[in-house]
Amino acid sequence: MSSSLTGKLKAFMFGSPNGTNVYQNLETANVPVTTAECRSCADPCDQDHDDFPSRMDIDMDSDMLGSVKPYRRQVVISTGKTDWESEVTKAEGTLAALLKTADSSSSTPKKPKSTNDPLPSGLFSHAEAKKLAILNGSHRPFSHDESEDTVIVLPDFMVVSGVPRTLAGAEALWKAALDPALDRVGVTTRTDSLNTWVLPYSCLILLCSHKRRDKRCAIAAPILEKTFHQYLEREGWEVHTDLYDLTSEPSLESQASSTTEKEQLIETQLRSLHAEHRALILMNSHVGGHKFAGNCIIYTPRGAGVWYGRVTPHEVESIVKHTIIDGQVLPTILRGGVDLPCRGKKTLYDW
Repeated sequence: MSSSLTGKLKAFMFGSPNGTNVYQNLETANVPVTTAECRSCADPCDQDHDDFPSRMDIDMDSDMLGSVKPYRRQVVISTGKTDWESEVTKAEGTLAALLKTADSSSSTPKKPKSTNDPLPSGLFSHAEAKKLAILNGSHRPFSHDESEDTVIVLPDFMVVSGVPRTLAGAEALWKAALDPALDRVGVTTRTDSLNTWVLPYSCLILLCSHKRRDKRCAIAAPILEKTFHQYLEREGWEVHTDLYDLTSEPSLESQASSTTEKEQLIETQLRSLHAEHRALILMNSHVGGHKFAGNCIIYTPRGAGVWYGRVTPHEVESIVKHTIIDGQVLPTILRGGVDLPCRGKKTLYDW
């Protein structure tokens, strides 16, 4: 990021003809926000991290903030791959396609609730949306049965395993955990064979790597993964690039017999995760805005999701220090976010 661009983004953040006091708007909305630079290294860079090739053509002029479409839930389906068909929900026989069918055909009688409390551009509450965003991910399924997938449910920060790659399996997942009428606890008493756990990480980092959708994402993602890994380990964090197999751990179903017990168990586990200093980095399919590559989404156990764009290796150190560790948003690279306001709280990790 050049010095002139840094100045341009600073002007945008603090109020210019192209942006109306972004920092102040976020702060007023109770979003934990920082005025720190999004770039920590010198320009030209003197650090030992990689950089994007000069051929990367990134849109540095359009307004990124507000480029995220609101969703109630986002699911990341295990594939063990880093690239997929251009339209993952149209790939016949995949859970992504089957889940799209199940979502389209399922009734949603409960309307999203409205708080009548408008948020700044780009921010949204998952409770006020209905859309199910369906992604493929690079993590591998837990099951040895190749016809079963493992799904991460966000912003709930939950994992569902043993999902059959059939329409019936997709419908079971939808009814158990994705129905807009459900909160993160889901359905406690069920007849299906699905198992659920809390996602056992202090944060989840998603990097779009979808080459068949846009080559820029495929170039950016592996470089960013390496750089995130590098800076997180420098901070003493444990870093995984595949989801830890939870089948050796007791599932929520085996530990809680009532909705109240399950709710208490989930919250207790979620509250303890930030202190673990353990991050999961996954590649994912298209999330929109590929012209803003690298695209990066960071989820915290509380349920906050921060969408960053135009992320290069030069911004990673600042993201690690300020967002992943301190739980604060960097406005200059913000595309949008889910459940970011934290009234009375100082960080995205606070309850």
